[in-house]
Amino acid sequence: MHTPDTRTETWVLGAPNSTVDRTVPGGVSTADLATYCLMLGDDALVLSGRLSEWGARVAELEEDVVLGGIALDLLRQARTLLTRAGEVEGAGRDEDRLAYFRDASEFRNVRLAEIACGPGQTGDFAATIARLLVLSTWRLAIYERLVGTRDPVLSDHAARCLGELTAHRDHALQWTIRLGDGTAASREAMAAGLERVWPLTAELFRPHPVELALAEVGCAVDPSTVRDRVATTLDEVLSVARLDRPDPAVFDRSTGPGGRDGVHTGAMEFLLAEMQYLARSAR
Repeated sequence: MHTPDTRTETWVLGAPNSTVDRTVPGGVSTADLATYCLMLGDDALVLSGRLSEWGARVAELEEDVVLGGIALDLLRQARTLLTRAGEVEGAGRDEDRLAYFRDASEFRNVRLAEIACGPGQTGDFAATIARLLVLSTWRLAIYERLVGTRDPVLSDHAARCLGELTAHRDHALQWTIRLGDGTAASREAMAAGLERVWPLTAELFRPHPVELALAEVGCAVDPSTVRDRVATTLDEVLSVARLDRPDPAVFDRSTGPGGRDGVHTGAMEFLLAEMQYLARSAR
């Protein structure tokens, strides 16, 4: 079994700083732990890439700064998680190789993170906000429980990210209310955005065998356990926004392989082509 260095590397202005024990807890499969870190890291990396696409194309200058900041937060989260995945895996792959030199089938992110919600003909700002609302609410619920994991690196990472994830959720929450409780046109746009992302929400709560195996030994969160928490939060937000919640039963309709299994939407290939172009062309 591969045992990584027993120090945690965090980054202070780009420089590594060793602070937390990196030893894999006893009784934990290194292969499962590496895969789980990829799952969480890929969620953050892919969503960061999607939010970065907005650039200066939002309607308000301040929103350009905020979305860029959220994307940067997610990128930092992805870096920590992919670094952990690489060291536990023990195959000599660092965070850059994992981010830029894997094909779509090797990524383990949920599909909601990868679909094209805009800008452009494939989506709009309201759909982007709807996705951010759902994903940030879900990730915050996961991370609140992940703080108690037996893996010291994941526990430390989760605790450090709670403030960021709360801010991400609150930003999406405020926009959802602003659009839903605004003009007839903005309310229609927000409702359409929710309908756009809703079919992919059930996948968030379907546990993968790796998640279940690690949850049994206290090193992961079974996503099915946060379903009610997420649903309650979304119901509260949509009520204030005067928006109808899309079909609640959709939360339970997830069958067949999904992003956690490396099965992605057609949009994933195009996203990776853009994200990985410079790194691959420089080889």
